[in-house]
Amino acid sequence: MKLPQELTNGILIFIVIALFFLSMEALGYSNLFYLRFLNIFFVLYGVNRTIKANLSQGKKKLATNAASAIITSFIGVVLSAIGLIFYSYSKGGNSYIQTLPRTFLFAGNPSINTYSICLLFEGIASSVIVTMLLMLYWNNQFTTD
Repeated sequence: MKLPQELTNGILIFIVIALFFLSMEALGYSNLFYLRFLNIFFVLYGVNRTIKANLSQGKKKLATNAASAIITSFIGVVLSAIGLIFYSYSKGGNSYIQTLPRTFLFAGNPSINTYSICLLFEGIASSVIVTMLLMLYWNNQFTTD
């Protein structure tokens, strides 16, 4: 049984982001918040793979590809947020969260849930942006009704 392209690439996004953050932490760079912006390239890669696969299968409808792209990135974001929750609890819970950069939507001392929900919102917003950018990039390949 073959997994849907969206799920496969969403899991790929999650794995690459997880490996990136684990290596950043191992190298001691996890406190550099601007390195988090490199996530966008991993999401771009995974979503682009989905669109390319759809086009190679003859799926040329704009709406179908847009939905497929957003689902792919959403899967990667949700898995990343869940992964952060599990990883945070394995590293000490809320005390570990206090060591992470505080560049999200809150002030004070966030909990694991608050940090993860903010990561989820940030990820959803970037998913929409990535989808829009790639839909514009591949625009001449799509047909509309």
